[in-house]
Parts: sequence; C-alpha cells; structure tokens
Amino acid sequence: MELKFIDFKSMSMCKSVDMEGLMKFSSSFLDSKIMFGVNVAPSFYSHRGLLTKASYSSTSYDATRSVSKKNFLEDTFSYKINGTNHTSLYFRDKWVLDASDDEYGGVLVNAERLPSDPDKFTFVLRASLSHWKVKGKKGVWLKLPLEKCDLVPVAVKEGFQYHHAERGYVMMTYWIPEEPCMLPSNASHQVGVGGFVINDKNEVLVVQEKHFTPALSGLWKIPTGFIHEFLRQTQSEEIFTGIVREVQEETGIDTEFVEVMAFRHVHDVAFQKSDLFFICLLRPLSKQIMVDDLEIQDAKWMPLVEFVEQPLIQEDDMFKKIIDIFIARLGKRYCGLSVHQLVSKFDDKLSTLYFNTVDDPNLNCQAS
Repeated sequence: MELKFIDFKSMSMCKSVDMEGLMKFSSSFLDSKIMFGVNVAPSFYSHRGLLTKASYSSTSYDATRSVSKKNFLEDTFSYKINGTNHTSLYFRDKWVLDASDDEYGGVLVNAERLPSDPDKFTFVLRASLSHWKVKGKKGVWLKLPLEKCDLVPVAVKEGFQYHHAERGYVMMTYWIPEEPCMLPSNASHQVGVGGFVINDKNEVLVVQEKHFTPALSGLWKIPTGFIHEFLRQTQSEEIFTGIVREVQEETGIDTEFVEVMAFRHVHDVAFQKSDLFFICLLRPLSKQIMVDDLEIQDAKWMPLVEFVEQPLIQEDDMFKKIIDIFIARLGKRYCGLSVHQLVSKFDDKLSTLYFNTVDDPNLNCQAS
C-alpha cells in the first residue's frame, strides 16, 4: 500500500528523531479529503514500507530531546478510515492560527499574525477550528483588519458570523459547541449628553444647530453630543468629561461639571440601537462665545424665562419635564447625581459612580 506524508520544512526535524512513520497518512485518507477538507495531495511525497498505523491516544508528544516542543509535533486530531477511529499528530505553529485563551473558555485570534493569502488562510482556519474543537474551546473571536478584507469571505464560508464592525476592522465569531451560542451581542446603546450651563445673570447657554429636522426649526437648545468611545486613540471618555468637551467645542465656553440631573432611555434610535441621554448641570468658567462653524449655526446666552417659553419646549412633555427638573434644581428643591470615582476589586479598574448623597455638607441642595 502506498503511503504519503506531509512535505513541510519540518520533515528534516522529523527524520532527526526517527519519527517518519508518525507523519504518514493512508492514500484513502488523503483522497477522501478528511484532513480538514483540504486537497493537499500535490504537496505530499510517497513512501513504502513505513509504519502503517496512525492511531494514538495521547494529546502531546515529547520531542524535546532533539527539537523544541513548541516547533514540533504537539497536538492531535481524530479521524476515521474505513469506520475505524484514528488520531494523528500535527504541527501547532504551521497549522493553527496564533491565538490566546480568553477567560470564558474561548480563543482570541491574533490579528497581527493572520496570513494574507486567502488559500493559506482557508487551510489554517479549518485546521485551527479542528484543533480548538479537540481542545474543548467554545467561542472564537476573529478580528479582520481592513487591509485583510479578502479573508472575510473565507471566514463566512467556514461558518463565522459578523459581530460588529468599526472603521478599521470587522469582528467575526464562531461558536464551536453544539449548543446555544453564549457569546455576548454587540454593544446595544449609544450614549449622548446635554449640558445646562447657567451664568450669574440667570442666562442659559443655548445653540442653534446647522443640521436639524424640520420639526426643530427655530429651536434654541442646550449643547448636546455623544460620548467618544475612544478619545485620542488611547483613553475612553466619561460622561462628566464628555459633556464639558462638547460644550467647549460647540460654544467655546469652558465649564465645570456639577452633576447629572436626569437621564433618558429610548429604544430603536440609530441603526436599531438604543439611546441613553444624560442631562447634566455645568458651571461656566468663561463668558466669551466662539461658535463652531462646522456644527453650530449660532450660540448665545438666553434669559431663562425666554428659554422656557419657547413654543417647542412648552408643547413637548419631555422638554417640559427636563425644564421642571432644572428649575427645581436651581431652587434647591432637587438634587442630582454627583460624580465619584472608585476602584472595584471585581476588576481592579477605576469606575465612575454617579449618586446622590443628601447628607453631604458640601452639597448646596436638598432632596425634594
């Protein structure tokens, strides 16, 4: 019977430890394309008279006497020939994608070491999935950078699903067990902020945006915006820092965050995502307005009474309630949520906690 084995550069190492027999596969095994479903016959040599059995029970092989275990045969996969179960060894660094274990029993593929060639990626991806299945892994996270977008169709064909996409990459996932997928869904919310800034003349800082829906034509509103997920590519933005930035960018006014007065939660706002909108109270630190010409048509200090009496505010239940809260806060009949930064032992990370402490002597308001 003619036998074939893999022609990798590592075969020279295999000979040095007299392990040629361990690398052979029967021609029926290759012709049936059981080896991860890839036609690899053109890259195989033929030999006769070598070891014919390829059944092993261990999951690792100690070849450290002649070569490094990291670079040689280390793991196994199982297959059948004519109904008989077999297990064979294979090269980890040649056939398996570089990946790290996550804390939930899954793997995170190293995006920086992905092959660029789609054919090679197909072969290695199939081998990797078989390897991770033998290892009992669950979820696979595959991040494909923009420059390797040619690999996306390959991953889809092998059963990967889209999880989310950003400007520079697409994240794909694969659930290995034959049970309901437990991988978390993509982020479901966007976070917006609005800032009430009132000066010592009882004037509110308001803006008119350049781009608005017809229903909001003529409305003077408080500065608003979105929290940046990544600020300057290194640091995520907080609610209390994000609203200070938004006010400064739109109006040129420097402010100090005081508290969150209220927040709104609504579903199906943008791209079928939900929206969290935090209304904040800010203290002005400057007076001179400098309008952002890209987003803002105009900005000014408007008397509070004039701001409240705008028809669009009086006709809208949401706007009216926000104004009621704001006026109650100014009258010290309501106290919002101040910011406190704490470290939790659960994750050893600095967290921002917003809460109301009614017995704090430093607060100049009292709960209604």
